[in-house]
Amino acid sequence: MRNLTQHEIGSLLANCCVAKDWTQVFVSEGFSTDHVYNTRFSGKVTLGAFEKTFSIAGGLQNHSGIRNATIHNCELGNDILIENVSNHISNYRIGNGCYIQNINVIAVEELSSFGNNVMVNVLNETGGREVPVYTKLSSSLAYIIALYRHKKKAIENLYGLIKGFADEQASTMGTIGDNVEILNTGTIKNVVIGDHAKIVNTSRLENGTIVSNHYAPVYVGDGVIAKDFIFSSGSYIAGAAKVIRCFIGQSCHVSHGFSAHDSLVFSNCNFDNGEACAVFAGPFTVSVHKSSLLIAGMFSFLNAGSGSNQSNHMYKLGPIHQGIVERGSKTTSDSYILWPAKVGAFSLVMGRHYRHSDTSDLPFSYLIEKADETYLIPGVNLRSVGTIRDAQKWPKRDNRTDPDLLDLINYNLLSPYTIQKMIKGRSILSELRTISGETSETYTYRSSKMKNASLRNGITLYEKAINKFFGNSLIKRLEKTDFQNIEEVRSQLRPTHKLGLGEWVDLSGLIVPKTEVDNLICEIENDQITLSQIETRFRGLHTDYYDMEWTWAFSAMEKYYNICLSTINADEIRSLVNLWRESVVTLDEMLYKDAMKEFSITSMIGFGVDGSETEKLEDFESVRGEFDSNPFISAVRKHIEVKSSLADELLKRLSHL
Repeated sequence: MRNLTQHEIGSLLANCCVAKDWTQVFVSEGFSTDHVYNTRFSGKVTLGAFEKTFSIAGGLQNHSGIRNATIHNCELGNDILIENVSNHISNYRIGNGCYIQNINVIAVEELSSFGNNVMVNVLNETGGREVPVYTKLSSSLAYIIALYRHKKKAIENLYGLIKGFADEQASTMGTIGDNVEILNTGTIKNVVIGDHAKIVNTSRLENGTIVSNHYAPVYVGDGVIAKDFIFSSGSYIAGAAKVIRCFIGQSCHVSHGFSAHDSLVFSNCNFDNGEACAVFAGPFTVSVHKSSLLIAGMFSFLNAGSGSNQSNHMYKLGPIHQGIVERGSKTTSDSYILWPAKVGAFSLVMGRHYRHSDTSDLPFSYLIEKADETYLIPGVNLRSVGTIRDAQKWPKRDNRTDPDLLDLINYNLLSPYTIQKMIKGRSILSELRTISGETSETYTYRSSKMKNASLRNGITLYEKAINKFFGNSLIKRLEKTDFQNIEEVRSQLRPTHKLGLGEWVDLSGLIVPKTEVDNLICEIENDQITLSQIETRFRGLHTDYYDMEWTWAFSAMEKYYNICLSTINADEIRSLVNLWRESVVTLDEMLYKDAMKEFSITSMIGFGVDGSETEKLEDFESVRGEFDSNPFISAVRKHIEVKSSLADELLKRLSHL
C-alpha cells in the first residue's frame, strides 16, 4: 500500500470527497480515483483497486467503487462496491468482490467476540443449563454441556475452553469476507460475516457471526432481526424471523416470522411461522405451522404438528420445568404436553397430556389422550409406514454442503440405543402383566395407562424388532465369506473393537457407548483435552459405530437368546437366521397393510367431486397413483424378497457345516 499522490487527492476533492487527514488514506498500486465519489474518510483507511463491473439482475451494469458513503478506520479489498451508506461503515476489514448498497450502518463499536461465548438459557428459562455458544459448536458437545450439569468440574472447564476460543476471536475490527452482498439493510453492529454471504433487506444484526463460505453460503433476508447469534454455514434466515441469543446450525431454515430466543438449533432444522423458547433443537427438528410453540424441550428428528404446545410453568416457582422428546417423535395438531415429561424415541403424541409421563423405555409408541388420561400403545409405531418413511427421508434431506460437518448424525432406526430400550420395554411389559394379572383390562405405568391388548401387542412388536436387529447384525457380520468349518464362523463372529459394551446414549444425533462419554468427561475434568480434540473424539466414535455396534450386539445376543456365540453351532445359527427372516417378513407385511390404508375408499373422499364412483377412482389414481405402482409399496415388496434371499444365501453357505 502507498499514500495518495497530490494529483489523486485533487481528483478525490473534485469528486466531492473529504478526509480528516489524507495522509491516513492508503491505496494499492492499481487504485484509481475514477470511481470514488461523495465519500468521507476518517481514521486509517486502505483502499484496493476498483476494476470490476457487477452485472445486476435485469441487465444493469454497476462499476465497483465507493459512492455516497462515510468510511472510518477500514481496510477495503479489491473490486468492492460501496454505495449509499446513510450513516457510516467503521472498523471493518472488507474482502474482495463485495457488493454493499443502500445500508444504514456497519460498525464495530467496542471490543467484541462476535457472538462467541454468548450464554443461551436452554431448557430452563431461569438458568442453570446455560450453553455458551461458539462457531464450532456441535450438537453432541452442547448436549453434554446442557445435561451433564452434575459433572461440575467438566462444565467449568468447558466454559473455560469456550471462553478461551471467544477471547481469540475478540477484536475491535470486524470482518466481511470475499464476495459478500449486503443490500437494502439497516443496522449491522459487531458482526463477522463470512465469504459469499447474502444479506438482503435485513432489519438489524447485532453481536454475531455469520459462518458463510464458498461451499455453503448463508442467506439472511427480509426483515430479520438477530442479536447475540451465530449462523452456521448454509443456513437460511429470512421472512422477518427474530433470533435472539441463538445458535443456528448448518443448513437450517428459519423463516416466515418465526421467533426464537435462548435456543440451540442444530443442522437441517426447519422452523417457520411459530415460536421457540429455551429449546434444544437437535438435527432435523421441524416446526413449520402457525400457533406452534416449542418451549423448554429437547428434541431431534421431531415433526411438530400445527398448534403443538408445551408448558414449562406451573405457576409456583416459575418457568423451571423441562421436557425431553427423544429422537424421531411426532406431535399431532393441537397436541399439548405439560412438562416435566419424557417421551420415548420414535413416538407419536396425540391430544393433551397433563400427567408427567415417562415413556423413555417404551419407544415406538403412541401417546393418546382419553378423558384427560394418557393412554400408551407401546411399540405400535414399528408397524407404521410413516416411521419407515421418516427413516428413509432424513439422509436424503441432509442439505449440508460444507465439507466441515459440525454435527455427526446416525440415522439408524434400529441401533443399540433403541434396541436396549426395547429389551427393557419388553421386560417392563412382561412384569406388568405378571404383577397385575394377564386378565386385567388396564395397566398403569409411570402416569400412563395401557389396555391389555396394547400391552400384549407391544411385547410381540418389540420381540420382532429385536430379532430383526440382531439378525441384521449377525448376517452383516457373516456376509461375503465361504466358511470351511464352524471355527471359521466363530472366528468371524468375534468382536474386533474393544468398545461398545454397556449402555448407549444419543448425544443429539450421535449414538455412542456411554462409557466413552464418561471417559471423555473424565479427560475434560482433568484438563487433558481441547475443544478440537473433543470434536475429533466424536468423529472417531462416529466412524467406528458399526464395529462398536457389533461388540454390543455380540454380548446382548448372548444374554437375550441365552446362547454362547463363541461356541455356537450351525444349527443355532440357522435358527437365528430363520427367526430373523420371520420377524422381518412379519414387520414388512404390517407396513404393507398400513400403507394400504392410504388407498382405501375413505382416502378417496374429495376425489372426482362431480363424477361417478368410477371417475372418483380414476381421479384418485391420476393424482396418487395406483397402489401396486407406489414406490414405497414396491420397496416393501422388494425388501421382503431381498431379505428372504439374503437368508437363503447365508443358509446355503452354512449348509455343509
